[in-house]
Amino acid sequence: MSIPWTIDPFIFLSLRWYTVLFAAAIVLGYFILRKIFIAENVQIKLLNYLAIYVTIGMFIGMRLGHCLFYEPSYYLANPVEILKTWDGGFASHGAAVGILAAVFLFSRKKQLSYIWLLDRVAIVVALAGFFIRLGNLFNSEIYGIPTELPWGFEFVHSKQWNYPPISKQPCHPTQIYEALAYLAIFACLFRMYFNRNNKNYRSGALFGIFLVTLFSVRFLIEFFKIEQTNFEKDLLLNMGQLLSIPLIIYGIYLLIYKYDNNRYRQDSR
Repeated sequence: MSIPWTIDPFIFLSLRWYTVLFAAAIVLGYFILRKIFIAENVQIKLLNYLAIYVTIGMFIGMRLGHCLFYEPSYYLANPVEILKTWDGGFASHGAAVGILAAVFLFSRKKQLSYIWLLDRVAIVVALAGFFIRLGNLFNSEIYGIPTELPWGFEFVHSKQWNYPPISKQPCHPTQIYEALAYLAIFACLFRMYFNRNNKNYRSGALFGIFLVTLFSVRFLIEFFKIEQTNFEKDLLLNMGQLLSIPLIIYGIYLLIYKYDNNRYRQDSR
């Protein structure tokens, strides 16, 4: 028993579900951050600039992450291919690095606390992860190893890297596993932020929790995924797991180290 996944990746002509879900993540993330900025009396124009920085940083990071983490020899030999984003190839760890860099540049330019910004951006990034994994599901990509469990999916439209025969077998729908986990992390962070006691709220805690929970989930689910590149077959841990470890460690550090919650400039509010 299995579930045939026959959904066409395209909604209309060349418009993909992935594109629509990616756009939904950006729009919803903006309005959630807008609610947060209003609650803290921070100028909305700062959010408008932040949204541009984060969107560009995430997109560039996702693309370069895939090219440099998973297929460096090919893309370094054919750098023009990096620009062909329509052919697919994005990495969530690259997105994380891109967002970290974008928020850092924004914080320096606007003289805002880096950690203060990351605490708030982390909330919507978790939600974005939910939408992006749903996009992977509609693309029939980044799925799991074969399974005999009744909820195994047959990815009929799959073009998974080097594994076309496996897609015809019931496989773990790891996109759904991750999407639900990320949605739960978003809900927890959102609730924690709006229920927090301002006097006792530790700056860096939300971002630390985000890193530890999200990348721990990613680390565990990777055991059920098909390798994305051939070189991963010889590794004890795959690339996704190796890239998750430093982010988990950084998250633990943030939960231990106490930052000043009022480090952003008052004149920027």
